[in-house]
Amino acid sequence: MRRLVVLLLVVAAIAATLWATRERLGEIAFSRALEASYGKDATDDLEDGLHVILCGTGSPLPDPARSGPCTLVIAGKQVFLVDSGSGAGRRIGQIGVSLGKIDAAFLTHFHSDHVDGLGEVLMLRWASSGRKAALPVFGPQGVERVVAGFDTAYTADYGYRIAHHGADIMPRSGAGARANIIAVDGPADKAVVYQREGVRVTAFRVDHDPIEPALGYRFDYKGRSVVISGDTKPTKMVSAMCDGCDVLVHEVLNIDMVNRISATAKSRGDSRIAKIMADTTNYHSSPVAVAGVARRGKARMLVFTHIVPRMPTRLLHPYYLRGVADVYSGDVVMGEDGMRFSLPARSQAIEQASLL
Repeated sequence: MRRLVVLLLVVAAIAATLWATRERLGEIAFSRALEASYGKDATDDLEDGLHVILCGTGSPLPDPARSGPCTLVIAGKQVFLVDSGSGAGRRIGQIGVSLGKIDAAFLTHFHSDHVDGLGEVLMLRWASSGRKAALPVFGPQGVERVVAGFDTAYTADYGYRIAHHGADIMPRSGAGARANIIAVDGPADKAVVYQREGVRVTAFRVDHDPIEPALGYRFDYKGRSVVISGDTKPTKMVSAMCDGCDVLVHEVLNIDMVNRISATAKSRGDSRIAKIMADTTNYHSSPVAVAGVARRGKARMLVFTHIVPRMPTRLLHPYYLRGVADVYSGDVVMGEDGMRFSLPARSQAIEQASLL
C-alpha cells in the first residue's frame, strides 16, 4: 500500500511539473517542428519525370475529405495546375507544395467548382514567391473574363499588401493572372498550347454540353504521358488523346447512386433537388463508361477524380466501382486528395504515394 502511495505521489509530481512547464514545452515543440520543416517542398526530391498530384478530387457536393477539382502536374522542374476548385490553395499548401512554384494554370471550363479557388491560389502564389510576372492561365474562350473578374475582386487587396510589405516584396506586376485563350475550333478539335523545356501540353475538346467549349489536357514529358479529362460525357476524344497514355485521370459520377439521391429527395417533397441531381447524370461519366474509355485508349492506369456522390467511407468503393473490372483490366484508383503518381523519365514505372 505504501509503495502505491509513493508511486501515485511521484506520478502526481511529474504531472504537476509538466503542467507548470507546458508553455515552455509547447515552445520547444514548435521550434523543433519549424526547424525540421521550414523550406521543405514536396517537389524538391522528385526524380526527373512526370508527376501527378491530386490536390482536389471533390465536386460541388460538400465533402470534408475532398477539396474542389484541382490537379498538379510536375514535369521536370516545371509545375502546372489544372483547375482550381474550392480550397485548392490551402490543400496544395497542406500537401507541401509551394504555390510560388506554379508556372502556369490550365482551366477545363468555368463551372464554379473548377474556378472558385483561383483567387486564393493567385494571392498565395504572389505572396510566397515575389514573382514579377502574373500567372499565365490558359482556358477556353471566356478565360479572359474569369481572370479579369478575379483581378477586379482582388485589386483592393493587392494595394493593401503592397502598402504593408512594400513593392520590393510584393511587386504589383506579379499579382493576379494573365489570360491565354485556347481555340480548338479546327477539324481536329485539339491544339498544342504549351511547349517548353521538353514539356508539351495539348488541349482537346470534350463533351460537357451545355458548357461550351470544355477542354481536357494531355501532358507529355520525356516519354511519359498523362491525360486529364475535365468534366465530360464519355467521349471517343478522350480515348484518342490517351492512345496508350501512362495515366488517365478521369472524372466520374455513379449514376445509380445519384438516381437514388434524386428519388429520395423526390419522396421527401424536394422536387428541386430531385431534378438537379437527376440532371447531373446526363453530362458526366459513369465508372463503367470511363472504364470503356480507358480500355479503348489503352491507358496503363485509370485514376478517378471529381467523385460524385461523396464517399464517406472506402467501404462504398466496391459498390461504386461495380462492373469496372469487367470492362477494364488495368490498375484502377479511386482518387483521394494528396495522392501522387510518379512516372520517371524514359521508364515504364508508375509509382504511387500519399502526401497527406
